[in-house]
Amino acid sequence: MYFRKIKHQLTEVYINEPIESDAEGNALTIADIFSSGVNVEEDVELKIDSEKLYRFIDEELDDREREIICKRYGIPDKNGRVCQPLTQREIAKQLGISRSYISRIEKKALEKLRARFGE
Repeated sequence: MYFRKIKHQLTEVYINEPIESDAEGNALTIADIFSSGVNVEEDVELKIDSEKLYRFIDEELDDREREIICKRYGIPDKNGRVCQPLTQREIAKQLGISRSYISRIEKKALEKLRARFGE
């Protein structure tokens, strides 16, 4: 029975077990070979949060707030158009209102979104 157990364990390979060494003598493991550097859990969480954000922008913000937030942060608008993120001054010039008014609208919109995420 003991020999069967040992024989079975000889065929097992562990992911952090050294399989070779490089020219400098550093151990190379299976994990090093298969490692992609991508954290799948973080990617999925980011995707879910992004989808929530787009939905919250549509549900919570009025048209002017939505337009300012989309232009300010480069978020696609309802038509799917994406623009480069703009400064408050550039948005104010486009809309013909003051930069301080843009700032107040942006702050109010971000507070609405933050409150919705906090639910």
